[in-house]
Amino acid sequence: MDKPKPGIGQLAERSLHAALKEYLARPGDQFEVRLGRYVIDIVRDDLLIEIQTRHLYALRPKLLRLLEEHPVRLVHPLPAERWIVREDRDGHVTRRKSPKRATACDIFTELVRVPDLAAHSNLTLEVLLIREEQHWRDDGQGSWRRRHWSLIDTRLLGVAGSAVFGPPADYLALLPPLPEPFTNAALARVKGWNSHLAGKATYALQGMGLLAQVGKQGRANLFTIEVTNGNCH
Repeated sequence: MDKPKPGIGQLAERSLHAALKEYLARPGDQFEVRLGRYVIDIVRDDLLIEIQTRHLYALRPKLLRLLEEHPVRLVHPLPAERWIVREDRDGHVTRRKSPKRATACDIFTELVRVPDLAAHSNLTLEVLLIREEQHWRDDGQGSWRRRHWSLIDTRLLGVAGSAVFGPPADYLALLPPLPEPFTNAALARVKGWNSHLAGKATYALQGMGLLAQVGKQGRANLFTIEVTNGNCH
């Protein structure tokens, strides 16, 4: 089977994808197995393992089909630590550490577009908190938002931890203790959260049937938890 040539940004995804596949591999695993119209990253006995390094919604059609008949483990990395290497037009290279540090709670920014998939009984989601190094080059071919810099590669430096979510109620463990009912603003005030993440979380959890909207506090929605929650680690 011929493979398409990578475009801008695709090589970076492939490098990280390959490293994560090697990290997850166990004796007896099969790799790049064709199943109908799809190719599965890892097959482990009856379990299908898919690695998605970019947006989860891009995998939606494939997952919907696979989940009809198979248990699927979806693995998604989040950068707990990121180093950024930049090469300018003169070949000068700089390396700096990004101040952003993802936690498992940041998975809500992806789940907001696929809450039905997250709630599927055949799906297990594993969030890998990774250490990565991004390589950027000022080649004039990147998007204008990035000032035409291109992301050339993303390298896996290590895995700092992981969080596994099976039944939908598992996602409630990401919420901090809050008095009920609560608003997005109350959630956003908790250390490690912000208004953007709070809104994504409550929307996704509502889509999974784990939060109920019970009224208003001024213009803000009030939410209650449908199942007892734990703490975010």
